Amino acid sequence: MIFSDTSPISFPGLGIEVDPPTGFTIPGTGFEIKFYGLIIALGVLLAVLYAVRRSRQFGLTADDIYNLAIIGLPCAIVGARLYYVLFEWDRFFGPGANWYDFMNIRKGGLAIYGGVIGAVLGIVIFCLSSKKRRKKLLPYFDISGLGLLIGQAIGRWGNFFNREAHGGPSSGLLRMGIIEDGTLMYVHPTFLYESLWNLAGLILLHFLSKKRKFDGQVFLYYLAWYGLGRAWIEGMRTDSLWWGDFRVSQVLAAVSCLLAVGVLLYVLLIKRPDPANMLVNCVSAEADAPEEPKE
Repeated sequence: MIFSDTSPISFPGLGIEVDPPTGFTIPGTGFEIKFYGLIIALGVLLAVLYAVRRSRQFGLTADDIYNLAIIGLPCAIVGARLYYVLFEWDRFFGPGANWYDFMNIRKGGLAIYGGVIGAVLGIVIFCLSSKKRRKKLLPYFDISGLGLLIGQAIGRWGNFFNREAHGGPSSGLLRMGIIEDGTLMYVHPTFLYESLWNLAGLILLHFLSKKRKFDGQVFLYYLAWYGLGRAWIEGMRTDSLWWGDFRVSQVLAAVSCLLAVGVLLYVLLIKRPDPANMLVNCVSAEADAPEEPKE
């Protein structure tokens, strides 16, 4: 394996300096595999394993989780790419641009929020296309929210290997030293901030999910938690997607956070849901019900 030559990354406040490669080349093929893709794949794998382990606690089965992954993952990739291309339109379809480059994701250009939107749409269509699956829609969302936190916490380290998704100048303890255009800069490691924020959210929601009162509650927690952190972190980044004077993902994060909190308060304080209506409790009640005597 031939590793790429890259510039070092340092965290002087922590006394750390490393020089990670961006990927490796398979001997005899000349084909390079990026660590970015491998890390994302690892995040997806761990998210699926976690979801399978907890599937019964949401009234689902392991097969349900595999179906969720088969449907949600391709939709997430397509959504992530379309979201990025939409807000970088001139780069792909402007004067002198090669329009077919929009299909080449190896050159970068995936947006997390686009991935979430794509996965949600795919899951909605999948569930609503069958009466038997409709009751699984909200539990699917709940366990997806937990899986997303795993995937995002791990996946952000792909940005570390690519030396991207960082913020502006910083002199803080966690400042990151990178070389750009031959100049050493100390910047906010926003990939690290988001990874730690998602890890904290996963731990919190893991325990809160065991005390949920209605299906969909965990996904609302995810939207609120991730939206709050992303709205803050996105404001530091130097590579944001813009729509006029607004950072697209920052606005979307803030709006989704506020909406999620509003729905949570409405359902918990006004509607007051009955936990017996959750899918897992309905499945349990059906299993415990005595069989009708045969005539």
